Amino acid sequence: MSNVTLFSSSNVPAFARNNELSDTAKALTGGGVSNSVKRISIKGGVFRLVAGGKEVASIDDRNLDVIIVKAAPKVSRIFYSSSYDADNITGPDCWSNDGERPDPTAENKQSDTCLNCPKNQAGSGQGNSRACRYQQRLAVVLANNPEGDVLQLTLPATSVFGKEDGDKRPLQAYARYLALQNPPVNPEQIVTEMRFDTKAESPKLFFKPVRWLSEDEYEVIKTQAASSDAQRAVVMTVAQSDGVKSAPPMAIPGKPTTAKKAKAEPVADADEEPEVRKDAPKAAAVPAKKGKLADIVSDWDDE
Repeated sequence: MSNVTLFSSSNVPAFARNNELSDTAKALTGGGVSNSVKRISIKGGVFRLVAGGKEVASIDDRNLDVIIVKAAPKVSRIFYSSSYDADNITGPDCWSNDGERPDPTAENKQSDTCLNCPKNQAGSGQGNSRACRYQQRLAVVLANNPEGDVLQLTLPATSVFGKEDGDKRPLQAYARYLALQNPPVNPEQIVTEMRFDTKAESPKLFFKPVRWLSEDEYEVIKTQAASSDAQRAVVMTVAQSDGVKSAPPMAIPGKPTTAKKAKAEPVADADEEPEVRKDAPKAAAVPAKKGKLADIVSDWDDE
């Protein structure tokens, strides 16, 4: 039995189902563990499992099969005032869960609305890009362990928007492709393959259908989608998920401050705007049958 499946809910004995941390556990963990959300990172073009802000496992394969259990209803926005510093990682200066207004908890809001924000203007970032970036947050589970941890997956703009090229589709093109089938296919009803675009200079994913879920798997996914972990995964920033400290205030025109600028997490590569596309021809969205799923996470420790 792999470490990933050992502690899945189906294997928990009756005496441990309502567990709280014991004094022994607290002593060995240094007082307990953070309430952070586990997530999948695609940093460096590698699938990495991150818990509490620390990488606990990674895999060498260029693809990973998951089940999308929940998605943030709108594409979010996020802004960091300065470049990444591994020795001093802080949270974003400003972000928006709906892409329209800064989140109320953002301490360094750059504008009252995203539309009129100076960080949302072309040229405010590197080259002609915007300093405030698009992101799409998903809650996923590993296809070979649907009852396991719900993981946050935060996708940069290049993995969300853009044109499809054969069976290589960014997230929105993939969702449209599924929706055009007869009957429409919902992402949470199938296994999805995520694969790195090996031609991209920075991490970029394509999405592809693998197979339908079984009836039992789908019941599990409906429960996972209603969980608090899934909800937290689609509303928390990566910094919040990792338990990273907030960024100190930065200098904003018209808003005096004496604090130093925050050093922050890396930003995604240049934004690609959402595009209006013609309907693609319908095709068989989900293969009727596929061979054994790749056992790509058997070495991932479930901390």
